[in-house]
Amino acid sequence: MPRPKKKAPGLCVGVVGASGMVGRELLAVLEKSRFPVGDLKVFSSGRGVKSLLFRGRRLPLSAPSLSALRGCRLAFFVSSDEVSRRWAPALAAAGVWVIDDSSAFRLDPRVPLIIPEINAAALRPHRRLIAGPNCTMSGLGLAAAALDRTAGLKEVRAASYQAVSGAGQAALRELLFQARSVTGRLRAERADRFAPALRSLRAGVLPRAIAFNAVPQVGGFAADGYSGEELKVAAELRKVLGAPRLSVSVTAVRVPTLRGHALAAWLGFKRPLSVARARAALKNAPGVVMMSPSDYPTPAGCAGRTEAFVGRLRRGARANEIALWVVSDNLLKGAASNSLQIAQELLRRGWL
Repeated sequence: MPRPKKKAPGLCVGVVGASGMVGRELLAVLEKSRFPVGDLKVFSSGRGVKSLLFRGRRLPLSAPSLSALRGCRLAFFVSSDEVSRRWAPALAAAGVWVIDDSSAFRLDPRVPLIIPEINAAALRPHRRLIAGPNCTMSGLGLAAAALDRTAGLKEVRAASYQAVSGAGQAALRELLFQARSVTGRLRAERADRFAPALRSLRAGVLPRAIAFNAVPQVGGFAADGYSGEELKVAAELRKVLGAPRLSVSVTAVRVPTLRGHALAAWLGFKRPLSVARARAALKNAPGVVMMSPSDYPTPAGCAGRTEAFVGRLRRGARANEIALWVVSDNLLKGAASNSLQIAQELLRRGWL
C-alpha cells in the first residue's frame, strides 16, 4: 500500500498580485521572516511574468480562481480593487483568512482596517476579511496614535510628499523616461534652458509630468476640491484611531522620489503637550523611530525599513499644537510588512 504524500510543514498561503511591486516586496519579507509558509501559491494580476523565486524554489504564476485559493489557509491580496472585490469576499466567506492591501474594503464598517501597532484589538475571529491601510496614512497614523494616547488628538493638518512608486511600475518608468529626456538634452552649465525642456514633457500615467516637478493631485478630484487620496487618508485615519469626528485636512502631492512617502503634519490636542513629552511618547511608541533633535528622516534614508521615522518635532503656531515630519517606506509599512504583521498577529492568537 503506497504511503500518503507527506504535506509540507506550515501553512498554505496564497499571494494574489505576486508579480507586482508590492507583491514582490511581500514575497521578500515572507522569505526573510519566520512565518510558517508551507505551500505557497502565487497568482498574477495580468502581467507577463510566468514564475517567481521563493526560498530557492521557482513557483509558477497562475490566474486567480476560487477553487485554487480555497485550498489556502491565508491569502494576501496585493492587486487592484477590482481583483479584490471579485475574489476576496467569497474567499473569506469560505473560511480563508484574507488580508487585502487594496482600498476596496478599507471603509466598509464590517471590515477591520488594521495597523497592528495601533488597533490589533479590532481583529475578530469571525471577520476573516481584513484591510490594510493607505500607504500615505500608515506612517502618520503611527505617530498620531502615540500622541493621541498622550494628550487626546483633536485635529490633524498634513501635506504629503509621495513617491512615484505609490502609483505603480508604469509611473516609475514614466519618471525615469522623462528625467532622461531632460538630462540627455541639456548640460548643467546651461540651466537657463531647463524651463522650455520641462514644459515640453508630456504626462501619461500621472496627471502631469513628474520629472523635476511636484504635482498636487493624487487621484481624481471630488466636488469639494479634495483629491481621492486626501479623502482616503482622512477617512482611514479616523477609522484606525476610532475617532469618527476627528478634524482632518490633507493636501497630497506627488514628488519625483522613487520610494518612501513623507508628510509634514500639524497635530492639535485636547490637552497641553510639550515638545519634550511628545518626543518621549514617540520614542516609546511601537513601530516609530524618533530621530534626534539635530537629525531628520528622508525617503532615501528610510527605504527598505519597516518603521515610521519622525523628525523636525516642534511647537506649532496654535495652542496645544505639535508640528512634525514623518517618513515611511510606502511599499513596506504602507503595504507588505504591515500585511505580514497582521498575519503574525493572527498566528499569535491561534486563529491560523
